[in-house]
Amino acid sequence: FEIAEINPNKFLPSLTDLEKKLERLIGEQERLGGVNLLAEKEAAELEEKVSTIKKDQADLLSAIIKLREAIDTLNTEGRQRLLASYGIVNEHFQKLFVQLFGGGKAYLRFTDESDPLQAGLEIYASPPGKKLQNLTLMSGGEQALTALSLLFAVFMSNPAPICVLDEVDAPFDEANIDRFIGVLKEFLGWTKFVIVTHSKKTMTAADTLYGVTMQESGVSKRVSVRFEDVSED
Repeated sequence: FEIAEINPNKFLPSLTDLEKKLERLIGEQERLGGVNLLAEKEAAELEEKVSTIKKDQADLLSAIIKLREAIDTLNTEGRQRLLASYGIVNEHFQKLFVQLFGGGKAYLRFTDESDPLQAGLEIYASPPGKKLQNLTLMSGGEQALTALSLLFAVFMSNPAPICVLDEVDAPFDEANIDRFIGVLKEFLGWTKFVIVTHSKKTMTAADTLYGVTMQESGVSKRVSVRFEDVSED
């Protein structure tokens, strides 16, 4: 009775019920299939894999947090540097605009001042005798002078040893060319300029001229002239 866990004081089920229960248990056993003797080992391997995956997940989450902190730090520093450079360039741009135009006023402005890193940059200019307007509404010559003012403003904030200008003076009249040459001379202390031009007035401000001529049909020849050599002769 103890081994079979049978209470002798209770009636036993009928033989038919016991046979049905036995058949049901045998069917459940068959559906379970054979006994996997490696189940314990496989369970341990799976637990190890799960543990490794959880550790990798924790490392990834930690890396994501650190990356976001680094991005925030870079954005903060980048925003500070951008605003500092923007202020310097904007100041130079305003002065050079007045110098190149002989008056007027101009300034730069972010399209979205709340987020300078994602914003664009708008140029507002007012040549002498005209209303303040966007760069796109100005004439070709005014746009060229304004763009040149911005170019030199950037150049003043971070000058390079050499600068190449390709026919930037093409839309200028003589008065504008004189002011353009005056600005160039201010940079000569730390920058050398290579200028492609067809303007004789611009050429007269150069130290050396290089040209290409065709004395014979189909034969090009380079010609160079140093004004210092010419003046000595």
